[in-house]
Amino acid sequence: MSLAELVPLVLKASIITMVFALGLTARLHDVISLAQTPGKLALSFLSMFVVMLAAAVAITRLFDLPRPVEIVLVALALAPIPPLLPGKQAKAGGDASYSIGLLVAASIFALVWIPLAMHFLSSSYHMPLQAGISHLAGVVGTMILAPLAAGAVLARLAPRFAAWIQPAFARVGSLLLLTAAVPILFQTWRPVIAQIGGGTLAALAVFIVIGLVVGQLLGGPDPDDRTVLALASSSRHPGIAMSLAALNFPGEKAVVAVVLLYLILSALLGLPYMMWRKRSGGTVALSV
Repeated sequence: MSLAELVPLVLKASIITMVFALGLTARLHDVISLAQTPGKLALSFLSMFVVMLAAAVAITRLFDLPRPVEIVLVALALAPIPPLLPGKQAKAGGDASYSIGLLVAASIFALVWIPLAMHFLSSSYHMPLQAGISHLAGVVGTMILAPLAAGAVLARLAPRFAAWIQPAFARVGSLLLLTAAVPILFQTWRPVIAQIGGGTLAALAVFIVIGLVVGQLLGGPDPDDRTVLALASSSRHPGIAMSLAALNFPGEKAVVAVVLLYLILSALLGLPYMMWRKRSGGTVALSV
C-alpha cells in the first residue's frame, strides 16, 4: 500500500477514534437537546447552512477566483460541521451539550440539505452538481453517527469504564491525526503555496469571518451558545467537502490544496476569536 493510499485511511481512523472518544462523554440529553428546542435548531441551521451557502455563492460572484477555489467554497458551504468541533468549542467556553446536539443534528440534516442545495444551485446558477444520498449517508454514518453512538452507548452501559478509556482514545485519535497531517502537508505544501494569490486568501478569509460573525449574532441570548454557533458556522468538514468536490469535479487536482489552505486559515482566524471568548468567559457578544 502506497503512502497516498495509507494517509486517507489513517485520517479517517483518527476522526472515527476522536468521535468515539467524544461519544464516551456524551449523554442522551446532549444528543437530543436541540430537537427539544426547535427555534434554536432553526436559527442554528439558518446560520450554518443557509447563510453560509449564500455567502459562498456571493463570494464566487464578487471575486474573480480560480475555479478550484470556487469549487471548494461551495463544497465547504454544503458540508456539515467537523467532528472535532465540540472539543474546540469547549476550549473557547462553549456549551458541550449544545455542541454535541448540533453535531448530530447537522450531520442528519446534511443528508437532506446537500442534495436539495445542489439541485437548487444546478438550476439557479447553472452549477452542474450532484450528490448520491447513499454516498453521503455512508460518509456521515461511518465518520460521525456510528462512532458517536457507539461511544454514547458504552458510556451509558459502563460509565466508569468509558470514563477510564476516554482519555486514551482521545490521545490516540490526536496522534493518528498528526501522523496523517504531516505527510499530507509535506506532499502538498507546494500546491498550497501555489494557491496563494488571485484573491484566494481574501475570499477564504471573508467566508470564515462571515461564519464567525453570523453565528455570533444568531446564537441567541446565551453567550456560550453564541460561541458554539460561531465556530460551527465558520468551520466545515474537510472530508465531506473534498468528497463532494471529487464527485462533481474529478479533474480539479488543486482542490485538496485549497481545502488545506482553508483549514490553515480557519485555524489562524479562529484563534483570536477563541481567545477573546475564553478571556471574556463567554459573556461578551457582538451587537448588531
